[in-house]
Amino acid sequence: MDRSPAPEASVAEPFDRSARRRQRGRASGAADFLRAAISSELSERVAALDRRFAHVLDIGSTGITGSELTVALDPAPRRAAGPTSVVGDEDRLPFADSSFDLIVSAAALHGVNDLPGALIQARRALRQDGVFVAGFFGGTSLSELRSDLLAAEVELTGRAAARILPMVDTDMAAGLLQRAGFADPVAEVDTITVRYDDLFAVLRDLRAMGEGNILQSRSPLRRGVLADAAQRFATRASSGRIAVTVQVIYLTGWRR
Repeated sequence: MDRSPAPEASVAEPFDRSARRRQRGRASGAADFLRAAISSELSERVAALDRRFAHVLDIGSTGITGSELTVALDPAPRRAAGPTSVVGDEDRLPFADSSFDLIVSAAALHGVNDLPGALIQARRALRQDGVFVAGFFGGTSLSELRSDLLAAEVELTGRAAARILPMVDTDMAAGLLQRAGFADPVAEVDTITVRYDDLFAVLRDLRAMGEGNILQSRSPLRRGVLADAAQRFATRASSGRIAVTVQVIYLTGWRR
């Protein structure tokens, strides 16, 4: 009789990789202002390093080029762009250790199943004295939308369903870099306020950005719940528009 131990049950991933790839592939770019703002900030941070990077990995197609080799990695085939393009997942980097001098990532890491693992792999992919610079959504992003959807669903159905991705806590960000083995880790937070006419305009922008619900546990949103949430959201209006909070976490770390 085989008395070998039974294999451990696999841990379910929080995010649906296939859904994420489909949504990113359908992104229209019509609402890419947040991604563009993060990319611009990262470009300034890299320029401030005043250093020539020969080999760059651009996760999420930030647009930082000018090196001898820039590899753009994105989970959606249609979005991947650059001198050399690779489609893949950030926590499954298809690169050998010590391949790059610089790794940048714009608005790509908030929907990664294994963020600590992605950071560990990014560090391994860096050469000695290489630098990692990233910006992604976290903290209290979309707290207004999250609150109104939750309240409406509890009121009408008696239960709470996950509708918006869980966000990395800003206080934990630097610790993630330390756990991954980065030297001189720095984490900073920038808060952006975007104003909308109504809840439906927010949802349209999220779809255009490829930022819909990719949770494995997602369930259909009832029309009545959506209508109730829209009414709650409308009560937040000031001078005719509703403010929505987006927090961007910027990370910088070195491989020493």
